[in-house]
Amino acid sequence: MSPVPGRVPPVPSSTYRLQITEDFDLDAALALLPYLDDLGVGWLYLSPLLEAHPGSTHGYDVVDPTRIDPARGGPEALARLSAEAHRRGIGIVVDIVPNHVGIESPATNGWWWDLLQHGRDSRFAPFFDVDWVAGDGKVLIPVVGDDDLADESGPIGNLHLVDGMLGYHDHRFPLAPGRDGDSDDPQVVHDRQHYRLVGWRAADQHLNYRRFFAVNTLAGVRIEDRDVFEATHAEIGRWFREGLVDGLRVDHPDGLRHPAAYLDDLAGLTDSAWVVVEKILEPGEELPERWQTAGTTGYDALALIDRVLVDPAGEAALGALDDRLRDGVPPWPDLVRDNKRHVAETILNAEVRRIARELARELALDPDERWRADVEAVLVELLAAFGVYRSYLPDGREDLAAAVDAVRRDRPDLVEALGVVLPLLEDRVRAPSLRFQQTSGMVMAKGVEDRAFYRWSRLTSLNEVGADPDHFALGPGDFHAAMARRQETRPAAMTALSTHDTKRSEDVRARISVLAEDPAWWQETVDALLAAAPAPDPGFANLLWQAAVGAWPISRDRLHGYAEKAMREAGERTSWTDPDPAYEKAVHALVDAAYDDTDLRSILDRAAARLAGPGWSNALSAKLLCLTVPGVPDVYQGSELWEQSLVDPDNRRPVDFTLRRALLDETATPDRPAGPEDIGRAKLHVVRTALRLRRERPDLFVRYDPVRATGSAADHALAFDRGGVITVVTRLPLGLAEAGGWGDTRLELPDGRWRDALLDRPADAAVGKLLDTLPVALLVREEA
Repeated sequence: MSPVPGRVPPVPSSTYRLQITEDFDLDAALALLPYLDDLGVGWLYLSPLLEAHPGSTHGYDVVDPTRIDPARGGPEALARLSAEAHRRGIGIVVDIVPNHVGIESPATNGWWWDLLQHGRDSRFAPFFDVDWVAGDGKVLIPVVGDDDLADESGPIGNLHLVDGMLGYHDHRFPLAPGRDGDSDDPQVVHDRQHYRLVGWRAADQHLNYRRFFAVNTLAGVRIEDRDVFEATHAEIGRWFREGLVDGLRVDHPDGLRHPAAYLDDLAGLTDSAWVVVEKILEPGEELPERWQTAGTTGYDALALIDRVLVDPAGEAALGALDDRLRDGVPPWPDLVRDNKRHVAETILNAEVRRIARELARELALDPDERWRADVEAVLVELLAAFGVYRSYLPDGREDLAAAVDAVRRDRPDLVEALGVVLPLLEDRVRAPSLRFQQTSGMVMAKGVEDRAFYRWSRLTSLNEVGADPDHFALGPGDFHAAMARRQETRPAAMTALSTHDTKRSEDVRARISVLAEDPAWWQETVDALLAAAPAPDPGFANLLWQAAVGAWPISRDRLHGYAEKAMREAGERTSWTDPDPAYEKAVHALVDAAYDDTDLRSILDRAAARLAGPGWSNALSAKLLCLTVPGVPDVYQGSELWEQSLVDPDNRRPVDFTLRRALLDETATPDRPAGPEDIGRAKLHVVRTALRLRRERPDLFVRYDPVRATGSAADHALAFDRGGVITVVTRLPLGLAEAGGWGDTRLELPDGRWRDALLDRPADAAVGKLLDTLPVALLVREEA
């Protein structure tokens, strides 16, 4: 059941994502190899390994890119893991973070510390994307609390000198040689440094270094500089020279100045190894053909899989419910544009101002206040109207043109300023154009993923990274066309259902999607919930209760954590920067009522019970689709059993692998558990069977041909042939049951004898017989 010992294929048959942390390090991953091998995994897919901020649970805040994090096992542990994995024929792909590094504690990042100590003269000054002119030759550090700063030009409270450093509360900063003088006044010493501590709120408008999104503790790196690339990728290059690693996942390529050139450099470094990119595509968008990558990390596939399992008939009723609860909901495109505009005017305004400064320099504009305001307003409106995450000029010229048309139509007062700056934004080699492209993805992510998604509760299973919630459902014909295109263009791209970034895990979404099949029942349920426990915001309550029934049973503390993050991300009544204690107290009281109020809990129990059966069917269908459509399927850690997690950090909880090992040793043919108490034996069986088949018979997954169903319930069956393996899944199971089942529905199977690998029995073309035990089937052509 294992791959060929000692030989790793150039493209993985599948991947299995592991979050490597201090508590689950590389040696823990090594101990897991026998289980993953038995499960059928092709390659291990590891979260970032380079040295991260102490205590980091995710690894995306790298502080030293020149070595593997000792807390995660260090280089010796990677060597041990690689040797054993490769002995088993299992490859290793590692997540890398070229866009930024962690600077939360400057002393832990030697490059940043040197920059602060020596300023522009630091040998690492070219490594960071700092606008020195805007900071009057200094880096602005936004750490000062409101109570310690009367105004931006006044003295800073709680500054002190300690051990040859400048201290502010627990923060420590270096002193420049010769700039500490003989003063024992910390304010005087501070004013002589190559940095200036400023109020934390000043970051939104005045920060002068590029960040990852709006995270002040993640500083952008100028990876487009060859010296910077070589310094940050020397350790990664060693992995490939020594045969330790077989592929890479590139985090946030949209933040890079030249993503295509970076991928060219990466291909040279890795000898064109398998590389996937965390690129978020809008519906219908495709990766630039010239990018040297196997494809995306799979959010585009996730959106297609989710939507083909959603009943389009529920759209109007669920939309009407959300509209009633929120006292009017703007159309999704308007909501997106408004929230992106808000983000560009607030938390990412420093980035907008930097583009404006670069435009002013290039054009030698009159720096009077009115003109500068017009240029900034043009940029805000263009970013708000931009229909995709970013362009890569000349690719994406049509997206910029569409945004320009929208601004001309809706803001005639800005047409003059637009005409002045547009030639530079269209010129793909000019600095303002490049920086605009780097910024547009940030605005999209913060405005949509982290804001609008929490203000749109029509059907929250669709509010997912890489998806458009306004695109409600997908018919089988469109699904087949999209997958055939995927097979043609990016057959080695990743497919995924759950990641460390998904807002709701796969099985939570599978349950929630059932609501589209019976929107009237959900309306009644929401009204009953609101009657039992009135909410301070009924629209937000709809979003909260969908999460609850999707993840039920869920512990009190987890639901409290979700509620806090969701309401603050929404930013309607409270926020991270300006929390409303009274509103938050009322929302948390609502969460407590779910556990303490017997009437409310009874409603939730009944709702979860109604969704459990069809949700189970949806979950198995989605999983088998993910495992067998064109692409390289990824299994997020633990999701081979029911994965009922919500947004991070909930989806990064420790995984019980002891349980999974024990269950994998049980009988291969599962019973039909479907209630909330089910721990997912059926799902584990589906995952193991599909992963093993993909690993052992890659020759059966080489094309994509739809398989037609006929009969009274044909619309409920989705089937396709990958070249000797046929996937069959159930769509809209609630409606199927209410219509009386499969009846005379049959599949038009290709010639030959077929066997269901899941149940190890001959396959029947009659769908009712084929799916009498499980809602899915995996048919393999038997040898003549």
